[in-house]
Amino acid sequence: MSPMVTNRRTGWIPYAGLLVLFWGVWGAFSSLPTSRYGYPDGMVYIIWSITMIIPAVVAQRKATFDRRPIAAFYGLIVGITGAGGQLLLFKALTMGPAYVIFPIIALSPAITVVMALVALRERLTRMALAGVVLALIAIVLFSVAPGDEGVSTGPYLLLAVLICVAWGVQAYYMRKAATVGVNDASTFTWMTISGLVLIPVALLLMGGFPTGFPWQAPALTGVIQILNAVGALFLVMAMSRGKASVVAPITNALAPVLTIGLSLAVYQAIPSIYQTAGIVLALAGSTLMVYTSEKSAELAQA
Repeated sequence: MSPMVTNRRTGWIPYAGLLVLFWGVWGAFSSLPTSRYGYPDGMVYIIWSITMIIPAVVAQRKATFDRRPIAAFYGLIVGITGAGGQLLLFKALTMGPAYVIFPIIALSPAITVVMALVALRERLTRMALAGVVLALIAIVLFSVAPGDEGVSTGPYLLLAVLICVAWGVQAYYMRKAATVGVNDASTFTWMTISGLVLIPVALLLMGGFPTGFPWQAPALTGVIQILNAVGALFLVMAMSRGKASVVAPITNALAPVLTIGLSLAVYQAIPSIYQTAGIVLALAGSTLMVYTSEKSAELAQA
């Protein structure tokens, strides 16, 4: 086997590993600035959108920015759904535990599968059906699980479902963008632009720019959110070097597993039996649906 073929088969592994590490750690500690300093979730969003500039600049160093209207169209859809999901995520993390929120978000491939079924008239495979059933059971288990003391169950579960929908739509249109020749760096740059555009929305929801917080609050937020932003760049790099059918399960299953493990260890939280069952079923369902959604993407590109 030639070195070039070997590199194409294994070159994605370091980036996928870094992606799991960065996103897994980010997910576990993303609510820390709010829980420790009472830092508003809107400010967490603003700092995240600014940190996105760093990997966007890196991504564009060896790429040409696609200025075609079709690139802007798909790029903005991908960016707005992604950034909107982030805005909701930071709010959800102020109300509920990460070890429950992230498994629900990991079910986003279900939305991608449904969109492919409707738009591309694809048949639902047995694997996809099994994933959807596991996802529905998981959400039911989360909804009936007794909440942590002092934490309301309903609001953050609803937000997690909305994030799941937004990121499922994002994945679908990210694949559509690739079919018309939009390079990854351009898509990522549009994601960054969209995140910055929504800063006024975050400020409006907060009622203005908040003050009176110690410097440690924005500093800690910046460190944590740079993990999020750089992890997204590692996703682009891994996807460009390996098969999405191999890389995607890592992003949708292994990163949440690391988040769950770190969250339970660091915060010394013990999920209920219902929550534990929901976590397991959510991760299993997301893995099944990721494989199915990738098959849908391959048909769409054919």
